[in-house]
Amino acid sequence: MEYRRLGKTGLQLSVLSFGSWVTFHKQIEDTLVDRLMGIAYDNGINFFDNAEVYALGESEKMMGRVLKKKQWDRSSYTISSKAFFGSRGKQNKPNQTGLSRKHLVEACHEALQRLQVDYLDLYFCHRPDKHTPIEEVVWTMNLLIQQGKILYWGTSEWSAQEIMEAHMVAREYRLIGPAMEQPEYNLFNRTRMEKEYLQIFKNIGMGTTIWSPLASGLLTGKYNKGIPQDSRLGLPGFEWLKDQQFVQDKLDRVAKLEKIAASLNASQATLAIAWCIRNPHVTTAILGATKEEQLTENLKALDVYPALTLDVMEEIDAIMGTAPAQNEW
Repeated sequence: MEYRRLGKTGLQLSVLSFGSWVTFHKQIEDTLVDRLMGIAYDNGINFFDNAEVYALGESEKMMGRVLKKKQWDRSSYTISSKAFFGSRGKQNKPNQTGLSRKHLVEACHEALQRLQVDYLDLYFCHRPDKHTPIEEVVWTMNLLIQQGKILYWGTSEWSAQEIMEAHMVAREYRLIGPAMEQPEYNLFNRTRMEKEYLQIFKNIGMGTTIWSPLASGLLTGKYNKGIPQDSRLGLPGFEWLKDQQFVQDKLDRVAKLEKIAASLNASQATLAIAWCIRNPHVTTAILGATKEEQLTENLKALDVYPALTLDVMEEIDAIMGTAPAQNEW
């Protein structure tokens, strides 16, 4: 396993990590989660990602049960939660969502209880909140750090302008600013990581825990002949994901990647993940496997990404046509 520092912090995260979005509780249960987390940990993965909204808290409870059973040394792994959407779905009342001090603190306490840990290594503001002053967010995160309930805080799907505003507030009041961002990043979604955030990477320093490196499975090639029943695009309630991802133009481009993957003796999934971690601004890419063989295959990205030369990267760009203008990495 390779480890990368989280931005300008001293924290080291495995370049591949394991997350629970969609999969935990909705697709897989405790026994399989236990095996998958075990495989991940045994292969050097030290970051496990979660959020209050995933399966409305059930995902965190599941991960907490597994961690308690595993009894791994707490200092050997890092764990996260995210707050914004709440954990009660349609039952959410005022103050049970957003980034107010009340919700951030209460969501943190609830996450600690569900995950059965004393502190969160990483705590994310899952989306920007236009109704809460950024000063309130920064002060609250700083307070949680001082209380020892979280170690680092960050953002998820924030714009560069919003992230910089948080840093400006932190600097003005001598508080601890956000250390990381969790954006979507894959061969279809590149602009933020490769263009919008460039000045933050250069001038401030920022770690990234990127999600959906396989574009919800689209980049694996498994949807080229339709949607498998057991895939996340086939899940009830996730039709929005299908509508967004399942378009013929994308499938045609994905099919052309098969030749490049074959030349590297890799699967298309492994190639897509390797492509993500080829970007030095990616601290870790979150994997979301539902089968043991899937996770084992995805881990091979570690062996593939060193083979992604500039020529290969240019060939991929030519096929995908998704590189943003002024691509500088």
